[in-house]
Amino acid sequence: MNETAADSPHILADSEGEEASGDYHAFWADEVADRVEERDPDEPIVIKGGVSPSGVAHLGNFNEIIRGYFVAAVLRERGHDVRQVFTSDDRDPLRKVPRKLADPDGNIVGLGEVDAGALGRNLGKPYTEIPDPFGEKESYAAHFADLLKADADRLGIPVEMVSNTELYEDGTFDPVIEQALADLDNSRDVLGQYQDKVDESYVPFNPICEECGQVTETVTDVDVANGTVDYECTDLEAGDNVIEGCGHAGTATFHEGKLPWRFEWPGQWQVLGVDFEPFGKDHAEGSWPSGVDIARNVLGIEPPVPMVYEWFTLNGEALSSSAGNIVTVPEILELLEPEVLRYFFALHPKKARDLDLERLDQLVDDFDRFERAYFGDVDDEELTRFAERAYPFVVDKPKAGRVRLPYTFAAVLGMVEDEDFREQLARDEGHFDEDTPEWAIEDALKRVERARNWAERMDNEYNYRLQTELPDVDLDADVAAALDELADFVAEDHDGEEIQGEMYEVARRHDLEVSDFFAAGYRLFFDETQGPRLGEFLGELEQEFVVKRLRREA
Repeated sequence: MNETAADSPHILADSEGEEASGDYHAFWADEVADRVEERDPDEPIVIKGGVSPSGVAHLGNFNEIIRGYFVAAVLRERGHDVRQVFTSDDRDPLRKVPRKLADPDGNIVGLGEVDAGALGRNLGKPYTEIPDPFGEKESYAAHFADLLKADADRLGIPVEMVSNTELYEDGTFDPVIEQALADLDNSRDVLGQYQDKVDESYVPFNPICEECGQVTETVTDVDVANGTVDYECTDLEAGDNVIEGCGHAGTATFHEGKLPWRFEWPGQWQVLGVDFEPFGKDHAEGSWPSGVDIARNVLGIEPPVPMVYEWFTLNGEALSSSAGNIVTVPEILELLEPEVLRYFFALHPKKARDLDLERLDQLVDDFDRFERAYFGDVDDEELTRFAERAYPFVVDKPKAGRVRLPYTFAAVLGMVEDEDFREQLARDEGHFDEDTPEWAIEDALKRVERARNWAERMDNEYNYRLQTELPDVDLDADVAAALDELADFVAEDHDGEEIQGEMYEVARRHDLEVSDFFAAGYRLFFDETQGPRLGEFLGELEQEFVVKRLRREA
């Protein structure tokens, strides 16, 4: 294959480099949309993503849905009719039992909570032929696809789920299979440039054994005119393991099997009329070049506009279902507003990023600054250009007057159960004033529960509960005197850092162990002997409340 610049999946500049082609755009999705329009495609323009339903439907699987969404949104803004589809490669065989699954609500569970035996007994069979481990959907594949569709709905993305199995069973894939099998020498020659073990016996079709239901790779004869192949059910390699075939010899129609992945992917481009597809960098150096070659030299079609994206890491490590380093969309939406998650994916896809759950406050702060830039409140020309273009695609609707509580301050408010007290604390800190509309206050306070969930999940310095009633605390006289002195200092309107420093000084002046003095403060406010940086925390609270509590007044 002679790859041209137009074939390269690396069509985007990185965030520090120059644009790859055409006019400079502040938002990468505009550049992709330009490339799609250059081809003058028929409408509806088709944008595709896809995944094999092999394990937990996690945030990494969502990459192609949301990357495609931004391009679809830009094209729709330009007046095009767009169809965004997401293929479930559900005729793939189950090659190993996953260690974990996601239940119908998207919660990650261990195999002990499902019928794991139903999975183990069905190794080698297509996902659509395997029972749903949770007993709700018609198959394992349907369960997985339903989870991804629910994730798209949560983020307001109109995506059409497409089952590969249905495309085979209704004959949609028949023309692709016929083209691949009609000239086997050509198919072998093309594929042989990218894959070992392509010899004169290789046939790019994997029948499903009518006896045991497993996918097999051994085809003994091809009859293109009648749309059938003869096969023998032989062993299927699954990594280091082997799934034993039953040895049955039979005949399968083109509806009763599947194409190997390297043929199936370009086959999807043909039957769905795909114009654009994003994919991870693992495909950029492998499946994409072979897909382009097969598309042109076997199927006689042009490949879609490509875009390779960098994977993001989770907590500094690669996403891995087997290692348990994953997070689902429902889980992350318990911690972040949907628009913050959309913002994360709106950032340039060529730059590797880490989603560090411990430091979600930094991501939220970045989003808040991005939002302020859209409304002209940030002195950063590059960020403002990006925000002015991308922000309308990130939020449901731009709304002036919106208030965003800093995420860590929202976590502080999460220590308080009383909602009225939360609002009062936010007013005391200047986040709300007399002119703040009620809708903006309600919206802003919604972040508090998400920040509270974050504090509990991370078990960080904000994972405490402020006692609204004065705890029953027995204090020595010298400790009580020190607390009274600290109360006087707080009443002088000092900030949190100053209060934190003064606590050390007060303890020394009263000849107290610093740890004992802090412990007394924690008892007063949390009825615990430890907690967050107390002085800084007290600086976030209503001054009158803090002064009364330090003086042990109800």
